[in-house]
Amino acid sequence: MTGIKVCGLTRREDVNAAVESGINALGFILAESPRRVSLEQVAELTRGLPPFISTVAVVMNPQKRMLERVIASDLFSHIQFHGQEDPAMLLGHKLKTIKTFSIATEADLKDIENYQGADYFLFDTRVGRTSGGTGRTFNWELLKKILPGKPFILAGGLGPDNVTEAIRICRPSAVDLNSRLEREPGKKDRELIREAVLRVHESDFSILRSETL
Repeated sequence: MTGIKVCGLTRREDVNAAVESGINALGFILAESPRRVSLEQVAELTRGLPPFISTVAVVMNPQKRMLERVIASDLFSHIQFHGQEDPAMLLGHKLKTIKTFSIATEADLKDIENYQGADYFLFDTRVGRTSGGTGRTFNWELLKKILPGKPFILAGGLGPDNVTEAIRICRPSAVDLNSRLEREPGKKDRELIREAVLRVHESDFSILRSETL
């Protein structure tokens, strides 16, 4: 079954809506972004979460001290590296690690072998110098040219209108939903969350049915 992460959360009502819809993970952006939150805000947003919900810290080229604070906070199960981090920075953590590759062209996948120490890969969209949160997709066919060698997460402009096609083409282990669930940056729409989750579940059922016929 395809896992579902809702990222860029800034409000408790959106956290509640995501959890009630049946997602698997919540993402909190600690890097520069219109959706940036502090560790103190994350503590409030995640208070009293039900069991088996993963929490993901999204960082970009963090300084060592910042990284240590994130890990020591005990607020997260995963840490997602979204910059040009040294591969060694992903090693030796008690948290599961996710390495993001922001894609505009096939050349953006050339460093994938350098990050085999990550637990998971995430493929997102790059538009100019902007990586993530663009609301735009990349060419999913590019992923057919690589062998990630580990479970991967698909991101980049996914929402109710296209997540079915994305799953059909890429068969990711999970999808990462963000800006296409918003009415404005950082403010999610409950109905868009619910509809996107429903589309993911329908896609899984359709694939399972086709494979068992």
